Parts: sequence; structure tokens; C-alpha cells
Amino acid sequence: MSEQVLGRDVSPSSSELALGSRMAAVARDLRRDHGDPDRMLQAITDSSVLNVPSAEYASITTVLQGRFVHSAALSGDIAAKCDAVQEHLGEGPCLESAIEQRTIRIDDMDIDDRWPRFAVAAAGLGVQSMICFQLYVEGFNFGALNLHSSRKLAFDADAESIGALFAAHAAIAFSSAREEQQIRAALTSRDVIGQAKGMLMERYKLSSQAAFALLSRLSQDTNTKLADLANQVVADAEKDLPG
Repeated sequence: MSEQVLGRDVSPSSSELALGSRMAAVARDLRRDHGDPDRMLQAITDSSVLNVPSAEYASITTVLQGRFVHSAALSGDIAAKCDAVQEHLGEGPCLESAIEQRTIRIDDMDIDDRWPRFAVAAAGLGVQSMICFQLYVEGFNFGALNLHSSRKLAFDADAESIGALFAAHAAIAFSSAREEQQIRAALTSRDVIGQAKGMLMERYKLSSQAAFALLSRLSQDTNTKLADLANQVVADAEKDLPG
């Protein structure tokens, strides 16, 4: 449907309609995987290669407590090797983008001098252009979506705009998936702790409060998470059941 602004037709262009269609498809893919953060990350990288112009490979860099940890999801072997170089060197555009929370673009790996050791290694892998988008921030944990191309000057302003829009949309979806997973984990932990508490109450004739206090004390003494200890108590009790 078009609109008239001061006598001018402002109907959406074909490129705008195409972008909207692509984003709607991406949204459907992300909703499909919303309950599993790992699958969500993989869907993000796979979809970014399909939807961001000139992107050939993609990865998501995970930085925990300010230190490169691993590539959370990959689309293409070169993406994995490129991330491995940054992990080895402890520097590079993906790390910079994740930690500094900004978009970084490299148009020509042969002349970029911001990370010279990385640039030489990446060019050796066949990567000539890159663009990195900050994806999520959780306390001191960071992530970046990284797109690679074997061509120089591969990512123009349009590609950067589409990539930024895609990264922002993906970040929201990923955050929701993480929150849903944490809620499910909390509910599961609550159930197993309650089960372990009930077993201790029955075995040692304890009150509910005393059984929980016992679990807490054992958790502290053994430096074991309460939920893990509860799982162990339940598993041990089930072993003792007559077979």
C-alpha cells in the first residue's frame, strides 16, 4: 500500500520489500529454535550468510570475563580458522567488536594495519574482507557476529546496515532463548532439590528445614552446586532401591 507525502508516492521500494521478506523468514527460523540457545546461535550464523550481501562465512565469537573462549557457532571452515587465529593471538576485530560493543569493518585485509598479525594470517586463509557486529552483552560476557568474504571491498554500506539490523534482531531472540533456558533450568533444579530434600527427610527423620540445611551444608563443605549435590543424592538413593 502506498502513501502520499506532499504529493509524492512513498511506496516501499522493491529492495525494502525484499529485505522485509528476508527478515520475516529469519524471524521464523529464530522462533523455531528459540528454546535452544546453541541451535539459536547456529541459526543466526547460517541465516546471516544467506541474508547479508557478500557474506560467505560466519561465526559467533564468545568472550567470557574479558577472555576469548571459543566460537559458539560456525558457518564454514574458514570462519573457524579465522577465529582460531584470534584466539591464539589474543586480538582481532571479532574480539574488539564484542568487547567494545561496536561494528568493525575491514575492507582490504592486505592494507588494514589495526591488527597486523591477524590481517596477515586471515589473508593467508583467503579472507579479504570482514565485518563484525556486537551481538550480546551479559555482565562481563560478550558476543560478536562475524562475517567473512574472500573478496576485497565486499561489504558496502547497505551490507553493513542489513547486517546491523540482522544482528540486533538476532541478539534479542538469543537473549530470549537464554532467559527461557535459565528459567527451565531453575525449575528443574527446584524439582530435584525438593526430591533430594524429601529423601533426606524420610531417611534421617528430618524436618523440611533441617533437610534443606543439611543439603546446604554439604554443598558448602564439598564446594558443589546445590542442584548438582541434589542430583547426586537422588541418584545414590535410586541405586539403593531394590532392583
